[in-house]
Amino acid sequence: MGSRTLLLILGLHFTLLGNLEAKGCDPGFLAKGRQQCDDIDECKEWDSTPPCGSNATCYNTYGSFYCHCLPGFVSTTTFKFTPLTGECKDLNECLEKQQVCGSNTICLNTIGSYNCPCQTGFIVSTGRCADIDECNEIAGICGVGGDCQNQKGSYSCLCHPGYSNYDNKQAQCSVLTCDQFKADETPGQTVPGLAGLLSLMRNSCLALSNSGDAVGGRLTGEILLENVYTEMDSFLSQGILSNSREVSGLLGTVEDAMRLIGPQLRDTHTTMETDHTATELAVRRGQTPPTGLISLANDNARLDTSWETATGNGTYPGFALAGLVCYKTVERSVNNSFQYLTDTDTDTASKPSYQISSKVVTALVSNPATEHLNQPVILTFKHLQVRAESSEMIYTCVFWSEGRVHEEGGAWSRRGCTKVTSNATHTVCSCTHLSSFAVLMALYPVKHTFELSLLTWLGLSVSVVCLLLCILTFWMCRSIQGTRTTIHLHLCVCLFIADLVFLSGISHTQSKGGCRVVAGLLHLFFLGSFSWMLLEGVQLYLMVVLVFNTTIRPLYLYAVGYGLPLAIVIISAITYPDGYGTTQQVFTVTAVAQLCVLGTMWIFGVFQFQEEGTVVMTYLFTILNSLQGALLFIMHCLLNKTVREEYCKLLSCICTPQKKRYSEVSTTNPSSSQSQGSRSAENTGESQI
Repeated sequence: MGSRTLLLILGLHFTLLGNLEAKGCDPGFLAKGRQQCDDIDECKEWDSTPPCGSNATCYNTYGSFYCHCLPGFVSTTTFKFTPLTGECKDLNECLEKQQVCGSNTICLNTIGSYNCPCQTGFIVSTGRCADIDECNEIAGICGVGGDCQNQKGSYSCLCHPGYSNYDNKQAQCSVLTCDQFKADETPGQTVPGLAGLLSLMRNSCLALSNSGDAVGGRLTGEILLENVYTEMDSFLSQGILSNSREVSGLLGTVEDAMRLIGPQLRDTHTTMETDHTATELAVRRGQTPPTGLISLANDNARLDTSWETATGNGTYPGFALAGLVCYKTVERSVNNSFQYLTDTDTDTASKPSYQISSKVVTALVSNPATEHLNQPVILTFKHLQVRAESSEMIYTCVFWSEGRVHEEGGAWSRRGCTKVTSNATHTVCSCTHLSSFAVLMALYPVKHTFELSLLTWLGLSVSVVCLLLCILTFWMCRSIQGTRTTIHLHLCVCLFIADLVFLSGISHTQSKGGCRVVAGLLHLFFLGSFSWMLLEGVQLYLMVVLVFNTTIRPLYLYAVGYGLPLAIVIISAITYPDGYGTTQQVFTVTAVAQLCVLGTMWIFGVFQFQEEGTVVMTYLFTILNSLQGALLFIMHCLLNKTVREEYCKLLSCICTPQKKRYSEVSTTNPSSSQSQGSRSAENTGESQI
């Protein structure tokens, strides 16, 4: 009873009591004249709210009144009460009365009453709830692969062999393609290492389809998922996948396995992480297709889609699945499968080089038709390395496309995927189909401008001339002969041949065979220059530490200076012949091999092959690298006092007139000339060229 009603009743009592006291009447009576007290009908004497409230009936008595609860309500105290002694509350007939609604119904309590609708699977017929025969009422309720059996208030679907409803008896029977887990018996087509995983999934599929070919008992979804990842870890821990066909086999098998395992999981949300994978699966079951957004994430990627995408536009099988599988080590095996990205490019000079910039993930849903989605899915990738933003660095969203020919295996493709946004740490992709995805980083090469080419040709031409002068000096100048001079001589020979090959052959590499020859020669002689610099370091050590007996035998010099580089080139050509003849490999070998040749200048060569390389570094590298021959000539010839003296003698001999020399000889004292000749003979090995 409300507080407002109670206050009105109390006010009425006090008013009547005041009147009675004034006239001498008892409570519940009203004075009428001087000697008469008439009974007050409290059930009628009220303005807006009845004295017993809306859930009770008011009964007047002589000098008072009482309240009685309406049907559907019960008093909190006695059967008859007043507003001061009790009130009415709702009676829950569904609890207080047994079988109030009868069979096949559901009791729903209401305020002051109750309802009795029919249970699910029943319908009102002739005043009672009769069973609905769903098998006849709903055509194809179990699908083409199941038989419907009606039950009281329900039904069940018995699936044919080769079909399953994943223990949801009211769901349609979906076809099971267990042969997709059958290892291809064609020679050369079986993916090594996947036999255990394929066998596990095939046996599980056959057991689920009630097929007599199944081996062993049926496993629960959780145990099956653990066994699958045990097999995957065993396979991936053996090393990187050897080719793109094996990558396609792994990605396809895992995707099919998750589609089969997902509906068998008990929980609606399942996560599992191992050393090589991280997986998150979401499942919804029920008679009505689920709706709303789905978000699945791990440390390296995130999938955002909807349950409408997961169910699709086809027949709803009674469950919906969405999953995200992240591979922690597979990116190393697919970091060179980019042929689908470049086969349409026409400008070969501007083709970028690609590398994987994220982990490889597989996004999947229960909807089998995911080639053209009505709503695109959103994938967010975390970059493998945090890099400063650069105009020369472009991130591309790609998916793994199986080979156009079966033997090709597969490669990365842009079709159907676009980049939404990207920063230094993450890239967001939008894709209109589902598969395995990743983010690629495209590195565009520095364009070789006319200025750089001119600097290279001029600098290398000067270096070739200076190296030739160095070779002649070290070979003919007897006064400086020694182990260090021999080392310098062959160092200049290696650099001279390398620069000459570069000038004559680098612009004529249209032939792949010719390009390989040029690359091999550059590799050999740049490695040779490195070896001779190593020998010079050893010689300097011997001269400083041992002082005496510092001569290295020529056989050892030639074995290290030429034999070691030749062995490296032969081994490289045998193990990886395709490494020779590419557009990039020449410069890489140059930068690595000559890093120690001239020290500081090759530091700029290292920066030249970084993503953050600038135009300034390019020009500095070009100038310093092309003038290294001139630097050797200055250091080892012009700055050497003995060599300068020999140059002066040579120039004096060349520049002195022929007649003057003859006159000097004829006027010379025979005795003095004889003595001078004997003295000069003593110094022939030191001062003459």
